[in-house]
Formats: sequence, C-alpha cells, structure tokens
Amino acid sequence: MIVKYRCKSILSILALLLIFVTPGAEAAGSLAGSKGDVRYPITIPTGTTGGCGKAYAAYVAASGHSAFAATPIVPAIEYFICGAKLNAPSQKAAEDLALKSCQASKSKYKVTVAGACSISASK
Repeated sequence: MIVKYRCKSILSILALLLIFVTPGAEAAGSLAGSKGDVRYPITIPTGTTGGCGKAYAAYVAASGHSAFAATPIVPAIEYFICGAKLNAPSQKAAEDLALKSCQASKSKYKVTVAGACSISASK
C-alpha cells in the first residue's frame, strides 16, 4: 500500500517538473531574433548597396547557430566586405565558415584597403 502511494507521488512530482521545465527548453531551442555574442556592433550605413545589410538581417533571423563576419566599417572607407553562415552545426563552425566567406569575398573583389575580416557576432 505504501509503495502504491509513493509511486503516485513520484509521478506527480515528475509531471510537475516537466510542466515547469518544458517552456524553458522550448525557448532555448530557437535563436531566431537574437543578435548572439556581439563582439563589435554592426551599423549598416544608410544608402549602402550590396548584400551585407540583407546578410546581417538574415543572421539575426536565423534560428540555428550562425555567425556574421565583416571588415571594419569606417566612414573614410567607401565600402566594407562581409560574410555570414546561417544554421551551422555549432557556433564554432558558423564562425569559421563566416570568416572564410568574408575572406573569399575580399579575394573575389580584390579588395585590399577594407581591413581584415573578423567575427562581428555569433550565436
């Protein structure tokens, strides 16, 4: 008889814990809308052409591990180069691939004065 009541009480406690833990696990599952770990702020200048503004917006909207890399955005320099990796298997993989994307863009466009690519934000 005592064992019967203990099983019911244990099941009740486990069910109660499950109710409280589930919303937190659900919220932690998606990174969409988060800027993640920001190493330096990205402010896309008004009137900028190219895909960096769209790439940054896609980075923020991404639900998985993602990263955004860019060259420094300096008013004296007319342009900057960026790269992003969305929904990678891990934050480290996203950072590595975003950096490679940024460096590949620098090579493709033969840019030498924009500065070095670095990770701006990752999640």
